[in-house]
Amino acid sequence: MLGLRTPELLIILLIVVVLFGANKLPQLGKGLGEGIRSFKKSFAGEDDEKPTPGSSRPGEPGPKA
Repeated sequence: MLGLRTPELLIILLIVVVLFGANKLPQLGKGLGEGIRSFKKSFAGEDDEKPTPGSSRPGEPGPKA
């Protein structure tokens, strides 16, 4: 690999904590996870927005209630 062992990873983690602050780390992790998940879905060809029955497309009249 890159030759990163425990001491090097701890130093990198310490630098990240100093730069972003401990309060921002959960938000960074969540954003990174969502980005990776979205990338995997788009790479697999899955769409996030699937039309539901009764929904209308933009410019078409909506369902009558």
